[in-house]
Amino acid sequence: MQKPTRVLTLLLSGDLVLDEPEATHWLAGIAPALRRADAAIGHLEVPHTLRGSELVGDVPAPGAPPKNLAAVAEAGFAMLSLAGNHIADCGAEGIADTIATLDALGVAHAGAGTDRTSAWRAGIIERAGRRIALLSYNCVGPEPGWATPERAGCAYLRIETADGSPISPAAPLERVAPEAFATLERDIARARATVDLVLVALHKGIVHTPARLAPYERPLAHAAIDAGADAVIGHHAHIVRGIEFHRGRPIFHGLGNGCVVTRALSPAQDHPARRAWAEERKRRFGFEPDPRYTLAPFHPEAINAFLGRLEWTPDGTLAAGIVPVDVEPPGRPVLAGSARAREIADYVTAITLAAGLPPIAIGADGSVRPAA
Repeated sequence: MQKPTRVLTLLLSGDLVLDEPEATHWLAGIAPALRRADAAIGHLEVPHTLRGSELVGDVPAPGAPPKNLAAVAEAGFAMLSLAGNHIADCGAEGIADTIATLDALGVAHAGAGTDRTSAWRAGIIERAGRRIALLSYNCVGPEPGWATPERAGCAYLRIETADGSPISPAAPLERVAPEAFATLERDIARARATVDLVLVALHKGIVHTPARLAPYERPLAHAAIDAGADAVIGHHAHIVRGIEFHRGRPIFHGLGNGCVVTRALSPAQDHPARRAWAEERKRRFGFEPDPRYTLAPFHPEAINAFLGRLEWTPDGTLAAGIVPVDVEPPGRPVLAGSARAREIADYVTAITLAAGLPPIAIGADGSVRPAA
């Protein structure tokens, strides 16, 4: 087999929710960077379907238009993680429709399927003769959305609650269950046997809250690296998190919103549960969205966004970095100019420290390394 001869660049995006028309427009502000990369990998938050029944167990997201997935592929995404708390919100039909459309578009995926076996299957792409595997896990529930041998759903890692309550995004998630560690070891070893790079995507964390990590997040991410993962990718919080290195390998604790444009978080809607949650989350997490962000009414600090970057050298080492992204009203992500990029880099440095992570340094080129 011929040895690799050049650096490969991978870009990593957080949550993608594209409910609105003209999906190409909403992605156009970051698409140039995605297309320049050798591969772009994102997290698809909701099913893309026109059918299905609502899942009971969480505040359900509406199905997004299937045609919007063509814009995701056009923007440069080669592979998507699917294991999250909303992918099963339209039931088995929603998952089937999403996967069928991605397959037709040639977009690889991992983390959801018609049963447990397919949901746990790694997504694999090849670039310049090197194979890349993506493993995708939901760490926040709800349990009715998890795949079983007989039920469609997503792959998961069990996180035990502090009070024994059912696992759900609103529960006090605290401890990694022993079987979750075993699952990581098994799945990473299986993927490692056939690929050159293993990425682990974890849908994890505390939503709508700057900086803070839940007690289980670092032990789980470290366990993935210890089991052989080359990098860990976090998402779910809808606001970026800090970056750390474990055994020299990068952990992006939260990539925030890759591109989220939706009316499902507006109080002005007919769906009772979604309308109630739009108000409840502001009270629970203590923030008031900027009224200009009608399609992305998140914590005001969520406009400090970024794409994760991995530079994969021929000798197999990985260099981490960020591509700073600004979010313009009403919710469109755009590549940040130089002054804004420095602000975002300083923000990421600050929240890394605030979360109790080891300090990092971010260079003018977006490169990230442990601080001296």
